[in-house]
Amino acid sequence: MSTIHLLIKGKVQGVFYRATAKQIANDIGLTGWIKNTREGNVEATVSGNEQQLEKFTRWCKQGPDKASVEEVIVTQKEEETFNGFMIVR
Repeated sequence: MSTIHLLIKGKVQGVFYRATAKQIANDIGLTGWIKNTREGNVEATVSGNEQQLEKFTRWCKQGPDKASVEEVIVTQKEEETFNGFMIVR
């Protein structure tokens, strides 16, 4: 298992980004969390195998229909274990 941190920039708040990402993460089998930032971005930390993480990262670069993703910054992290995938408010 690996863990990555993603910072998603662009028009990503108010477009169901977090809710859709949670559904995608659950479908793929990832664990972790996702939240909005004060700066208007979305931030996530997810754990899974390389194939799962690559699939999720590809989705994050597109986002839901109403999103306009400008940039996704991916950082490798020390492995973390989570119980499921949650939206942090």
